[in-house]
Amino acid sequence: MRLRAMAKINLGLDVLGKRADGYHDVRMVMQTVYMYDTLDLTMQVRPGITVETNLPFLPVDKGNLVYRAAQLLMDEFDIRNGLHIRLNKHIPVAAGMAGGSSDAAAVLVGVNRMFRLGLSGSELMKRGVQVGADVPYCVMRGTVLAEGIGEKLTPLPPAPDCHVLIAKPPVNVSTRYVYERLRLDSSTVHPDIDGLLAGINSGDLRRVAAGLGNVLESVTIPACPVIGEIRECMLENGALGALMSGSGPTVFGLYENGSQAKRARDILRQSGKAKIVYLTKLFHRSASS
Repeated sequence: MRLRAMAKINLGLDVLGKRADGYHDVRMVMQTVYMYDTLDLTMQVRPGITVETNLPFLPVDKGNLVYRAAQLLMDEFDIRNGLHIRLNKHIPVAAGMAGGSSDAAAVLVGVNRMFRLGLSGSELMKRGVQVGADVPYCVMRGTVLAEGIGEKLTPLPPAPDCHVLIAKPPVNVSTRYVYERLRLDSSTVHPDIDGLLAGINSGDLRRVAAGLGNVLESVTIPACPVIGEIRECMLENGALGALMSGSGPTVFGLYENGSQAKRARDILRQSGKAKIVYLTKLFHRSASS
C-alpha cells in the first residue's frame, strides 16, 4: 500500500498560554500544501515492525513517529502479522511543516485500511494525539482551525487558491527551544486569527494574506535572522503575504500571480539564503481521494 503524507503550513499561529502539563494552549489556522512524503506499507508474515528511510540520519525504531503510530494500532488490536514501512522523505525535516506528524498520520490510515480495523477518521484522530499534537490534524488535512494543544479541530471552508512559495534556510530549529523561550506578556503582539478566519470565510485571498501572523517569529527570527530575510525577499518580489511556518525555519509566501511566484522562486534560489525552494499550491480535502 502506498500513501502520501502531506505537509502543512500555518496561516496563523497564536499561543495563548502555558498549561500545567507543560504544553501550550494554541489557536492556529493550519493548511495542507502539495508537498509530500511517500510511505510504502507491506504486510509481513513474521511479527514485528521494521522501518527503512531514504535519509540515513532518521531513526528506524521507536524514535520515529511512523514506528510509534504503527505500534499503537497493532498493539491495541493485537495484530499478529508484521509490518514493513518504507519512508521516502521529501518534506524538510525539523522545518515547521509537520512532516513527521503527517508520516505518522499516514501510517495510522494505512494500518487501519490494511488490517481492516474499521476505525473512522475521528477515531484515528483520537488515537493520533497519543503520537503527537499535530497528528490529528494531519489525519484530517485541509484548512482547519486548531485549538487546545492542537487537537481540537474545526474544519473551515477551503482557503482561496493561490501559488505558495516555500523556502527553508540551511538551519534547523528545535520546537522545544522556541517554546521554552517564548515570553507572553502585555507587550506580546498576537496575530489576528479572527481576521484571518474572516478572510477564509469570505474567500478573499488579499484579506487572508493581510491576516497572516505567527507569534513564534518573535523568538525564531532573532535567533535565525535569515528567516526574516527570506520573508522580506518574498514580500519585495510580489508576495501578498509571507510568514514563518510553525516554529520555523521554513518560510512561505502567498502569490496571486504565477509569473511573480516563479520569479521570486528563481531570485531566492540565486540568493543562497534557502537550501530548499519549492513552488506549489494549496491542497483541499475536496481534492483528496
